[in-house]
Amino acid sequence: MYKIGEFVEMTGLSKETLRYYAEVKLLEPAYIDPVTRYRYYDDGSYFEAVLLAKLRRFGFTIQEMSAVMKDESFAHLEALLEQKRENKRMQIQDLLAQVEEIDEFLASGRE
Repeated sequence: MYKIGEFVEMTGLSKETLRYYAEVKLLEPAYIDPVTRYRYYDDGSYFEAVLLAKLRRFGFTIQEMSAVMKDESFAHLEALLEQKRENKRMQIQDLLAQVEEIDEFLASGRE
């Protein structure tokens, strides 16, 4: 079992994030000491935390992360990741189009 401070160092998630994830039932501690109220996490929690950190990095919402954690099938996760990848590609295209538009606007101002 890992205390929350150790778990923070292992996963890169902040204490606030872990508390919030517990509050929304996304990642609950494996054990909470009834006297000290210290939160403890186990190895299973570690793998879930790593997955949640990746999903957050990929832009998943809390609702999407919750859906992934409830539906443990890889097929569901794979479909969501493919959708995220496509959304990111579209965002890149939009940003490149905006850069091109800025370049054209700057060029027209110089003429």
